[in-house]
Amino acid sequence: MKKILMWALGILVAACILIQLKRPDQTNPPVNPAAVYTAHLSVPDDVKAIIGRACNDCHSNETTWPWYSNVAPVSWLVAGDVEQGRRHLNFSEWGTYKKARMIKKLSEIEGEVTDNSMPLQKYVKMHPEAALSDADRDRLSKWAIEEGNKLGLKQ
Repeated sequence: MKKILMWALGILVAACILIQLKRPDQTNPPVNPAAVYTAHLSVPDDVKAIIGRACNDCHSNETTWPWYSNVAPVSWLVAGDVEQGRRHLNFSEWGTYKKARMIKKLSEIEGEVTDNSMPLQKYVKMHPEAALSDADRDRLSKWAIEEGNKLGLKQ
């Protein structure tokens, strides 16, 4: 029995080592300053700070990859979350969006911040500084509405 347990443990350790070989892409694409959201929207410093600490890791090309994002299988989950976040909304590529998409994204920001679905709770658990206070949520929501209205009025 002890021999079987030692073999099983050896196989488990070997598997843990082998899965480290499958590394996900953890690069940050180059940022074109002309495409970032601050080049296209009026963004007060307080809103910029909120977005910087609560949104940028998943919704920009300026992700800070934490140490645990280098350890499989967690690395696969983190890279997948960042990829999905960038696909849904990327503040670094805001200028590539058509006006209708910008308006839609601002509306989604307002809704998801208001209903507490963003930032994701699993992210906040690992990054408590990303938690949004009620005041942060209110400020971000009002900003998104204001910017959406400005864009909508220009159509």
